[in-house]
Amino acid sequence: MSGIIRLHFELPGNDLMSAGEASSSVKKKLNQLGINPAAVKKAAIAMYEAEINAIIHAGGGTLAVTITKDRINIVISDHGPGIADLDLAMQEGYSTAPDYIREMGFGAGMGLPNIKRNADRLEIKSAVGQGTTVEITVFF
Repeated sequence: MSGIIRLHFELPGNDLMSAGEASSSVKKKLNQLGINPAAVKKAAIAMYEAEINAIIHAGGGTLAVTITKDRINIVISDHGPGIADLDLAMQEGYSTAPDYIREMGFGAGMGLPNIKRNADRLEIKSAVGQGTTVEITVFF
């Protein structure tokens, strides 16, 4: 692969019907580029979890992807309520999802732990009342 590929997606708030479309589109692009399947899987899982979190918890946001010859960088930004206790939010099983979201099979408290598990580098910046930015890097 030569050059840099940049992709941008708007994540609609509270629209679970479109949840996963951005990560699916990026996964398809990575496969077309011939990226290592293990790296594609890691990137797709991390991106999907972050996409779902933005849609469920923050009323949507944006997802920006940069693909270079050796990595994919994913930045998900929202203007939601922010994460009050990041250490607590990183614990498996901890969730602030409302009951109706859980009844649909989401909100099990595995989003951030799954992102961390699949990212080669993860940075989360969040402030209560100001939103959250999650930056995920997966190396090829």
